[in-house]
Amino acid sequence: MSMDDDAMFDVDDLNKIRVLDNETSTKTAQLKEECKDFIDKIDDFQTIVGGFIDLMDNLSSEVEREKLKAIGARNMLKSMAKQRESQQQQLVGLITREENST
Repeated sequence: MSMDDDAMFDVDDLNKIRVLDNETSTKTAQLKEECKDFIDKIDDFQTIVGGFIDLMDNLSSEVEREKLKAIGARNMLKSMAKQRESQQQQLVGLITREENST
């Protein structure tokens, strides 16, 4: 059995010796590098998405706080309007009593 100068020996993940030609070896190394780059990009993407999710969680909490403040302010205004209406009715009642007593 003769060996070409273009052949290369490699040990695979199962610790078996493989004979690869240079083109296959080059493509394998290139694919391995592309896979590593892809994994790095996925890790970066997960980091960015995690940051975005944290940002949205914080924003939603802030929106919820502001919503509760607005509801509280609206309820206070309604309460003040009812209170003012009640005071106005009391004053009208007092004026009517004063007019009737004179």
